[in-house]
Amino acid sequence: MGALDGVKVVELAGIGPGPFVGMMLADAGAGVIRVDRPGGATMPSMVVGRGRLGTLEVDLKDVAARDSVLRLIEGADVLIEGFRPGVTERLGLGPDTCLERNPALVYARMTGWGQHGPLAPRAGHDINYISISGVLHSFARAGERPVPPLNLVGDYGGGAMFCAFGILAALLAARTTGQGQVVDAAMTDGSATLSAFIHGMRGLGGWAQDPGGNLLDTGAPFYDVYTTADGRHLAVGAIEPQFYALLLAGLGLADEDLPGQNDRAGWPLLRERFAAVIAGRTRDEWTAVFESTDACVTPVLTWDEATEHPHNRARDTFVRPDGTLQPAPAPRFSGTPSLVGDASGRLDAALLQTWGLTPDEAAKLAPEG
Repeated sequence: MGALDGVKVVELAGIGPGPFVGMMLADAGAGVIRVDRPGGATMPSMVVGRGRLGTLEVDLKDVAARDSVLRLIEGADVLIEGFRPGVTERLGLGPDTCLERNPALVYARMTGWGQHGPLAPRAGHDINYISISGVLHSFARAGERPVPPLNLVGDYGGGAMFCAFGILAALLAARTTGQGQVVDAAMTDGSATLSAFIHGMRGLGGWAQDPGGNLLDTGAPFYDVYTTADGRHLAVGAIEPQFYALLLAGLGLADEDLPGQNDRAGWPLLRERFAAVIAGRTRDEWTAVFESTDACVTPVLTWDEATEHPHNRARDTFVRPDGTLQPAPAPRFSGTPSLVGDASGRLDAALLQTWGLTPDEAAKLAPEG
């Protein structure tokens, strides 16, 4: 029994962060029913489709089918949708309609630009959302163009994670007041919020506008990635002075006459020395040197290597519930452990009736009649 056992979620099928929100809620024990267009039920075959009770293929432009989905929403606690602003309203499933039918509903809207603003009706992707929030600008070495950090910062960090947080906060409020509300989760907003620490540093004069010259953006030689003798890489994050001392000792540089750690004028020389020394051994040789120390030095692992790392294996960070390698649910709960549901949930008429559908509606919508 998960932490969200008993919470009922209707997920209107989408791409990117929307399904990730559904996965997070399902991982924590919520009952999630996905509503997709006819012939569009492909997401369950992907990892982010795991844990659903099943998928209903419904033509939402059909009035009778839409009314059945509305009845499903009447019995739900949460609705997730990731369309452009105004789409669900045109389908007859907008927040006003749904909240009138179910006043305690949490209506979560997951978009890139948000529900209002000049760009709200425009198309976009992760790279666009984090570019206007100022975050993409900082993913660069000095003098080089920014490198997109996969789609982890906009879609999933600034989007899905904030949407899930908003849903849980609104659920708590609804349980107290009986009143649901709309959660407007925008990736521009979320990615900007993720940069709160950087804005704080800028306010104190501790973070330069241009990337590649600051403490955490490869400006500092003791917080960077270095190439080893075998062409692989080592991550160095020795910020605190006691950890920095251990880094120098491990590199054999403790007795060398080097600039001070925080002597910015000396950072180019430190970087040159670190790079030359680290290039003299393989990644795994350096791993053996540092793995039992607090020098904050670790190997940069590939996807395949990460699944076999002893720490990840000890924590079961990666699992194979249905033969597909995937990350386990996070975070961990002591009293209500999360379980990885597979992606082959099958809905039946009996279950749909427990969500408020009539026997006739349930029989029509259930995949097996």
